[in-house]
Amino acid sequence: MVEEKTHKAGFVSIIGKPNVGKSTLMNALVGEKLSIITSKAQTTRHRIFGILSGEDFQVVYSDTPGILAPEYELHRSMMGFVNASLEDADVILFVTDLYEKIDPEDEALKKLRKSDVPVILVLNKIDQAVGTQAEDKLKYWQEAVQAKHTIMVSALEKTNTLELFSLIMEEMPVHPPYFPKDELTDKSERFFASEIIREKIFLNYKKEVPYSCEVEVESFVEEEKIIRIRAIIYVERKSQRGIIIGKGGEAIKKVGIQSRTDMEEFFGKQVFLETHVKIEPDWRKKDIKLKRFGYDQDWG
Repeated sequence: MVEEKTHKAGFVSIIGKPNVGKSTLMNALVGEKLSIITSKAQTTRHRIFGILSGEDFQVVYSDTPGILAPEYELHRSMMGFVNASLEDADVILFVTDLYEKIDPEDEALKKLRKSDVPVILVLNKIDQAVGTQAEDKLKYWQEAVQAKHTIMVSALEKTNTLELFSLIMEEMPVHPPYFPKDELTDKSERFFASEIIREKIFLNYKKEVPYSCEVEVESFVEEEKIIRIRAIIYVERKSQRGIIIGKGGEAIKKVGIQSRTDMEEFFGKQVFLETHVKIEPDWRKKDIKLKRFGYDQDWG
């Protein structure tokens, strides 16, 4: 009974605009690379749990897609993940950076004003600050957000992440753990295999091509010494398929090599990776195709 009375557990939702460093921050807090990190905006499409457990606590971080005005069905599904994370949050980390400016019509700010859970304003990327830039920006944002706590961090350099964790623990409710203590995430190994490939696509291709791609792991077979993975990369147009494959197949080969290297590090085992590229016209705009790729929640 003593364990239940003293154990803290809760959900921490990490929200903010695209490209302010939410995924980097969650990975730093959890101590594992669970979310895609690239310099391109809108790389996170799903809600991904990162679970950090100790003897007397369990913090369930929720990395969400960057808040944006939906343009088509994929965006609406992504914003559904954001709304769901706010509904069950015990603490909200509102992440901004040195460069973002306040927009009075900002959807993120509107959502924060409606929320009755503690908000921690996190100013990220202070490793790039000059003079009093970080302090001035924090004050600027605090006037708009009116957060319970404020903190300046560099998720990339892990500056002040321990101090941020202390603030989170201050607000954590007393509760038994929600997940087994040895679990790191709610997502499957297939999911992370597909995310690793999708990350390499974002790193290796330009313009609209990465945003038009979706990765489906068709087969994931784990043997004693090796994992055999067959993945399909879906694009919307024939021209995109040609770009993904590249001249003589060199581009897709590079993606495969990079993906396999990261997978072997992530899974701790040798990986055989087979990739194919197929055309799925307008998959981002059609409900039935989005459901097939896991964007199947009915958010109303």
